[in-house]
Amino acid sequence: MKFRELAIPGAFEITPQLHGDPRGLFTEWYRFDRLAEVVGHPLRLAQGNLSVSARGVVRGIHFADVPPGQAKYVTCVRGATLDVVVDLRVGSPTFGRWEGVLLDDTDRRAVYVPEGLGHGFCALTDDATLSYLCSETYNPSGEHAVHPLDPDLGIEWPVEQPQLSARDAAAPSLAEALASGLLPSYDVCTEYTAGL
Repeated sequence: MKFRELAIPGAFEITPQLHGDPRGLFTEWYRFDRLAEVVGHPLRLAQGNLSVSARGVVRGIHFADVPPGQAKYVTCVRGATLDVVVDLRVGSPTFGRWEGVLLDDTDRRAVYVPEGLGHGFCALTDDATLSYLCSETYNPSGEHAVHPLDPDLGIEWPVEQPQLSARDAAAPSLAEALASGLLPSYDVCTEYTAGL
């Protein structure tokens, strides 16, 4: 298992070792001890999610109030997606930056998204299926979104006409979310994760 920190501090791409033969494939796609060594604390597993999307669907950019936030460990178990991490932490040196990672059922990579960062993805195939391990259970009053097509974010989605949910289509821009005080603070996020 190899870990590569993204351009956004605290977020990682994880590449597992694949063991295949004519019978099929085996891989460890998550190891709590290896992840804890890299991020500095264990990932508390509170909820598991599965998302299935048609080609061209864009979901996100989603984030949660910190504390407690919601860290995510995401992998694609079927098809392919462009997984996107956005730094929404006000005061962060990489505030407003994004990075995309190809997640698919060939290389079996995963992405770790810590508390305070935004997360979204674009389905590159029909029935693209993502599995999420989450540090907190879903809390509708503490969950938020930033518009995934906001030109200030400039995310290069690999589809001509992204399909959005009504919630994501109505999400505020980054500037609107910032002006309304919706975004998490970098200092609060780093303090919170340091105490985990």
